[in-house]
Amino acid sequence: MTVGQGYVEQGATWKIAAEQREAETRLKGPAERKDLYPADVDAQKEISEALATAAKSHKRILLIFGGNWCYDCHVLDEAFHLPEIAPTLNHNFVVAHIDIGEYNKNLDLAKAYEVPLERGVPAAAVLDSDGKLLFSQKNQEFEKARSLEPDDILAFLNKWKPAAAH
Repeated sequence: MTVGQGYVEQGATWKIAAEQREAETRLKGPAERKDLYPADVDAQKEISEALATAAKSHKRILLIFGGNWCYDCHVLDEAFHLPEIAPTLNHNFVVAHIDIGEYNKNLDLAKAYEVPLERGVPAAAVLDSDGKLLFSQKNQEFEKARSLEPDDILAFLNKWKPAAAH
């Protein structure tokens, strides 16, 4: 459990003025701020490039809708680099980060991939290498990424990774 406390100075002492408790975060926050969602990227072009890469490498595409302002977007990306998650992710998926700005950008893409952004971000969609939608996040699966365990993300990736080649 984490506790946030606010203090006020009263004379020569400090008193707790406010306290907030929340469930322990499970995934770690980012150590540094990354530009996951560069403002000048053409998201449709990025998806097209991801589809081309996925087709050549027999992978699926994982679209992650979000924004640089979104703490949980950075937490999820940090989790993608964990040693227990990265091999599964990198072997089976091409990741494309789709910038939603301040909920005013690439909304057409979110709609096209049936991602209800009004439920929060990060939000995910999984495409096969032909661009067919296989999954779109409808139940805020990643919206509170900090409360997820690495096993939760692995279970999702294993569920949606391509079937093994015969």
